[in-house]
Amino acid sequence: MSSLTDATDHPLDDQTLRAMMQAMVSSRVFSQRVFNLQRQGRAGTNAPVDGSEAILAGVSYALDPTQDWILPQYRELVGLERFGTDVLDRYVLYALGHPDGGHIPAPTRVWPPQISLATQVPHAVGLAWGMKQQGEDGCVLAFLGDGSTSEGDFYEACNFAAVLDAPVIVLVVNNGWAISTPVSTQTRAKNFAEKSHAFGMPGVTVDGTDPVAVHDAVSDARSRAVAGAGPTLIEATTYRLGPHTTADDPTRYVPADELAAARDPLVTFGVELAARGLWSEADEAETIATADARMETAVQAGEARAVSGEEIFEHVYAHPTPRLARQQAEFRARQGLDGARPQTRPGGAS
Repeated sequence: MSSLTDATDHPLDDQTLRAMMQAMVSSRVFSQRVFNLQRQGRAGTNAPVDGSEAILAGVSYALDPTQDWILPQYRELVGLERFGTDVLDRYVLYALGHPDGGHIPAPTRVWPPQISLATQVPHAVGLAWGMKQQGEDGCVLAFLGDGSTSEGDFYEACNFAAVLDAPVIVLVVNNGWAISTPVSTQTRAKNFAEKSHAFGMPGVTVDGTDPVAVHDAVSDARSRAVAGAGPTLIEATTYRLGPHTTADDPTRYVPADELAAARDPLVTFGVELAARGLWSEADEAETIATADARMETAVQAGEARAVSGEEIFEHVYAHPTPRLARQQAEFRARQGLDGARPQTRPGGAS
């Protein structure tokens, strides 16, 4: 299938290969659980990770959680627990609509998810340039989808990244569809990696269903970045195995035969590891059970976490503006917080 079978002397040891498979299976479990929570009315709209698990595993094991930063889009947090177990906890809070889902607690180097296309790429370049200016080790990786490559933020940020030799990796997850827009109508470029030529940076396309191939590409890009050789654009090709989000119905636009022919990274990598004696049905069942228990703990903790409503005034400004302070004071008075007597609205409604 990939570099794993072609190179018997691959630097990834058996323990790491198993850990990558465990991460992929766990990601699928976490994603499907949040999907079910949305259908139960307990979570908001979310984007399933199904089909991208190998990309997340490859990235996680190619980067250094103590030095590198990851800026996700909106479907990646379920696969980045190697960067800290609180990444999943924050994802659950985010899915539940809890304000704490947007926090960036130290030492986790994973930013909160966001849904505005490509807006995280300028932030990633700025962060990487700041690290370079301060002489810090490490690099920054930004995830975005194929549809995001049509946004101006993508082009402007990549241009600056190359000009500044910023230690940043821009990883485009090409899963075939930008909601209902196929790649064939998204771009006339041969692939997304070749857009790197316009920026003056290296670009490479890898099999996004193969975690080892993704690992190798990201590892090479990281080596360049930390050596001062600048950014890299990586296109990881895979296929979206489910809806774009829980508000989407892919059966309205995805040809059934196209979906049936898609490769599931959990199946292909699982078969490969099984052939090497590194994976079994018992291993998979144990991993699923562990992931289920981990997710149950995160969901219970998230649903038990109290929300006063006052959180909407926090984490917006370092120092509240006078207007925001007045609004917060009025809110506290209406809610009777700190012993204040609740106020009533016109008509007597509280």
